[in-house]
Amino acid sequence: MRAALIILLFWCALPLRAEEVIAGLSQNRVSLTVNFEGSEILIFGAVRREALLPADSDLDVIVAVEGPPQPAVIWRKARRLGIWVNTDAQEVRAAPSFYAVATTRPLRDILSPEADLTHRISTRLAIFEARGVSDRTDPAAFTEALIRIREEQGLYQSRYEAVTLERDTLFSTRILLPKTIVEGSYSARIFLVRNGDVIDEFETFIDVQKAVLERWLTNLAYEQPFLYGLLALALAVFFGWGASALFRLVRS
Repeated sequence: MRAALIILLFWCALPLRAEEVIAGLSQNRVSLTVNFEGSEILIFGAVRREALLPADSDLDVIVAVEGPPQPAVIWRKARRLGIWVNTDAQEVRAAPSFYAVATTRPLRDILSPEADLTHRISTRLAIFEARGVSDRTDPAAFTEALIRIREEQGLYQSRYEAVTLERDTLFSTRILLPKTIVEGSYSARIFLVRNGDVIDEFETFIDVQKAVLERWLTNLAYEQPFLYGLLALALAVFFGWGASALFRLVRS
């Protein structure tokens, strides 16, 4: 009884949040099929307030969608005796397989470095670096190279001013998941920002999974490669014979 009373008093002593974000997704499940060409996710929400709208600062919204982390190795090429070869390398312990940041205004204008470091919102801070295999390796340079490569692949996206905020209350944005995404759990974090600081955060998840047939074929290829080879050979023979029979039928 005493413990419950202490918890109740502590809860009552907590300050009410002046602004709280409530958000949702157009879909929280994506199925990776053979003909999957990407998927667009609509992220929307509203700001609930327990007090009057502050007049001395602007409200901004940041949306960050992150895919499952994966290790990565980035190599630097150099010309040796007229041939381009790999020289230095950098191993990254964990880099998001997909990362997209959408904001109401440019990120550097609305988020302080301290808040970014705390919440790891920018693409640069979402990547955990590791020491390179060579003392000459510059981790920052390799991280920038990884970001540049994945931006070209559409796996890393910086969509500044892509969040629409109406009357400092309703917001929405769209995030495109490219066809090269991997399966797993994708987190969608929504931040409310004032004066460079995060005042509230909301998190939800998107489940990306292979369809039943695709998952069965993938498991078969890894767990029973011999049977997978026989199945592929049988299908090739069947479709080859079918095409030949159809060709003869058309010519007759």
